[in-house]
Amino acid sequence: MAKEDYYATLGVARDASADDLKRSYRKLAMQYHPDRNPGDAQAEAKFKELNEAYDVLKDDQKRGAYDRYGHAAFEQGGGGAGFSQGFDFSTGDLGGIFDQVFGDIMGGRRGGGRTRTGNDIRQAVEIDLAQAFSGVKADIRVPTRVTCEACTGTGSEDKSKPAETCGMCQGAGKVRAQQGFFLIERTCPTCNGAGKTIRQPCRTCRGAGTVQRERALQVQIPAGVEDGTRIRMTGEGEAGGQGAQNGDLYVHISVRPHQFFQREQANILMRVPLRMTQAALGGDIEVPVIDGTKAKVKIPPGTQTGDNFRLRGKGFSVLRSAARGDMFIQVAVETPQNLSAKQRELLEQFDAEGQKSTKGSPENEGFFARVREFFEGGRA
Repeated sequence: MAKEDYYATLGVARDASADDLKRSYRKLAMQYHPDRNPGDAQAEAKFKELNEAYDVLKDDQKRGAYDRYGHAAFEQGGGGAGFSQGFDFSTGDLGGIFDQVFGDIMGGRRGGGRTRTGNDIRQAVEIDLAQAFSGVKADIRVPTRVTCEACTGTGSEDKSKPAETCGMCQGAGKVRAQQGFFLIERTCPTCNGAGKTIRQPCRTCRGAGTVQRERALQVQIPAGVEDGTRIRMTGEGEAGGQGAQNGDLYVHISVRPHQFFQREQANILMRVPLRMTQAALGGDIEVPVIDGTKAKVKIPPGTQTGDNFRLRGKGFSVLRSAARGDMFIQVAVETPQNLSAKQRELLEQFDAEGQKSTKGSPENEGFFARVREFFEGGRA
């Protein structure tokens, strides 16, 4: 079957300018692209014809030969088909094609094959609040990929003959093909993007250069670390293939809650319940400190629920500093329960004495005095 005239295929006159050719080709290529016409064999065939026609007519020398000899100029290996043969557009990604085309124009997608840097690893470590205060060396076991000892990471059974430069991509890891207006770039199918090939792969790692192992590591957790902190250990991740750079290990710190202390940045809060008599009479109490010591707190007579007492320098460590925050003691006065007969009798005597004076509970007396005024008509 005779081929259609290239100018007719593109829908332009024979004296069309280069810009006219490009505009017409782009419009038709978008219309017949396989991604826009999935499963349409006619559209796919038309798309290939458009690419073949444009590949010839966009080149001044090829166009001149075509104008003089027609399709015969490119038969018997003349080269008119360009790179259209051997490329399957049915699996192409239209967005990816444009990304490749304009990425090259704007300077993107350059360089050689994939770096094949090892994968990064995430490892969770749980510590208690005291360890977060003082810092700790935590032992961890990490399942990862390490350099193959049999081939020392070369991936080759014969260490004297390591990987060779890939003959298909010449070490770039990618191959390119001009398809009409588009410049198509794909991962090299021979080396899978590595840029190198191995004639005799290592039997232990099968040419990967790495094997699966569990590594024992020690991570230094600094004093003052907070819950959710991430520590990066450079080069402690998975080994890179064929001797490439290792990935990194990211240790995520989780701090368990403490039975006494609550941390707020560099300060520590502690709620201390007091007996009613302790709060009323006052006295000294001892409380624990995050560093393992004790501290004495003087409770003045008449202490109320919610009163705070500050212990300077007894708080949490400040990261990368010798300084410490403060510790705040918050008092909660506890009302006695399950009174004995003697206790009830004493409290009733105490209450009777207290009603003779407003000095013992001034806030109580003031409140109920205002309540009486409210009900007696002095509402405000």
